[in-house]
Amino acid sequence: MKIISPDYILTPDTLLKSHAIAFDKTIQKIASLDTLKKEFPQAKIIKLQKNSLLMPGLINAHVHIEFSANKNQLSYGDFLTWLYSVIEGREELLSECNLTCMSNAIDAMLVNGITTFGAISSHGMDLKACENAKQNVIFFNELIGSQASMADALFSDFLSRLDASKAIRRKGFYPAVAIHSPYSVHPILIQKALQIVKNEKLKLTAHFMESEAERNWLDSSSGDFKDFFSTFLKQDKSISDAKEFLGYFNGYETLLTHAVKTNDEELDQIARQKHTIIHCPISNRLLGNPALNIKRLNEKNIRWIVATDGLSSNYKLDLFEEMKISLFMHSDAPLLQFAQELIKGVTIHAAEALGLNTGEIKEGKNADMLVLDLDAEPNKELTIHLILHRYNISKVFINGKLEKGNE
Repeated sequence: MKIISPDYILTPDTLLKSHAIAFDKTIQKIASLDTLKKEFPQAKIIKLQKNSLLMPGLINAHVHIEFSANKNQLSYGDFLTWLYSVIEGREELLSECNLTCMSNAIDAMLVNGITTFGAISSHGMDLKACENAKQNVIFFNELIGSQASMADALFSDFLSRLDASKAIRRKGFYPAVAIHSPYSVHPILIQKALQIVKNEKLKLTAHFMESEAERNWLDSSSGDFKDFFSTFLKQDKSISDAKEFLGYFNGYETLLTHAVKTNDEELDQIARQKHTIIHCPISNRLLGNPALNIKRLNEKNIRWIVATDGLSSNYKLDLFEEMKISLFMHSDAPLLQFAQELIKGVTIHAAEALGLNTGEIKEGKNADMLVLDLDAEPNKELTIHLILHRYNISKVFINGKLEKGNE
């Protein structure tokens, strides 16, 4: 048992003062330091500097670790231009990102306060790095393939990767499933994968409505994707539409990434099914896609969270940076309220979407916690300043274990 006594504790809706926390793997009790010392006399006391703030560890629900070698190999500014550059440079990028490369990306997330991440794994190359990670990991084995003639081979490969992830036995590692997108996965494959998801109660995610090209292709088999599918896959027609795709997930809450080109009918369906939308502002901007209409999500009571996407469409894996970009991108949102929602979008709301017992400083929750060194006493605009100033993260605890900093 350990006791930590920060000057301030950030809970979802309150800033606590003069409180300490007794914890092992979970948060056992929140009370005054004197009370905890009496109740846990053998506990080690962790000393902190002045103006220390304790807050929940951050949760990055969507990241592509396998493409972490990218620096300037891929083209930005337009979704199709970027996609063609990914196809052209895929083999080189994958070969350049060995275990050390992927581990470095994971370690960078830890330094940035990310205590849980969702790895979208296309090839299974990142399995060892994720197994070795200090963080909690939701390992999303991705299914992709739009050609019926390849369905059996593609599904066999997917099952092999899924089984390999299910063989990992360590606390905080969760095998899961990702369906790449409605334009890239054949309905036969989707339905077979979802049967496994539902039988085994696995977490599920998918890319959805990321670009205008996707919108046009799913609606009318037209637009920028027409040449792409004709050239690479000899397809002249979309394999499904958006409504059909969303229908496959009925009855199973899913994390849908991007969703910047969704229409009202689709949003109503997402709201009814209690899906979550993952907001990746930097990725959307770099690939020439519009900003997510968060006001519309709030009006429809759709939960949204924040993630970095991968280094194939970002320059760093830092949720504080991601929140800052979003704060400026959504210039019509009430500043303080939006900052508060952004913080929740990388903590409690992300934990709820992933079904994890974390994301909040509360008794009974997993002890995934950060200590930030503020430079002054915080005020009512603390969440704004957390996003703007990127305070030093001096300690990171994951499941109660100190993974960054000194006790």
